[in-house]
Amino acid sequence: MTGVGIRSLRATDWPAVEAIYREGIATGNATFESEPPDWRSFDAGKVPVPRLIATTADGAIAGWAAASPVSGRDVYRGVIEHSVYVAEAARGEGIGRTLLDAFIGAAEAAGYWTIQSSIFPENSASLALHERAGFRVVGTRRAIARMGYGPWAGRWRDTVLIEWRSTVTGRD
Repeated sequence: MTGVGIRSLRATDWPAVEAIYREGIATGNATFESEPPDWRSFDAGKVPVPRLIATTADGAIAGWAAASPVSGRDVYRGVIEHSVYVAEAARGEGIGRTLLDAFIGAAEAAGYWTIQSSIFPENSASLALHERAGFRVVGTRRAIARMGYGPWAGRWRDTVLIEWRSTVTGRD
């Protein structure tokens, strides 16, 4: 998409990032979380690089991507679990793909060899986006956790585990 800018996510972006996070939560198909964390918790739980935002031609924040380490063990230092959220008003405009492609490039440049995520099977748009970006389905985790809010409250949910693997980070 033309007019989309990508840059590092900064603390001052948090109000817009939080609002987009809330929109994702409201769908019931983005996360098990019922509320976004505060900035301090978000910042502490995410790897410093990559953390990206997408901006529209007029400078509005239209999406974000960030990741958490999957383990504190050194052998997993190159494995992260990511999230990508696009503002409701910007969905279907190519922002998610632009953001995800930039995120993959930045993660690979930072030495990460695996990016993974768990996506609800009902989130067909996210699954399709990730497939087009080179992610593969590893499997389905049946009834992995119970939803705590919305129309799914109290119900066990499945997630589809996906991964992207680098071919240039020096792994065997």
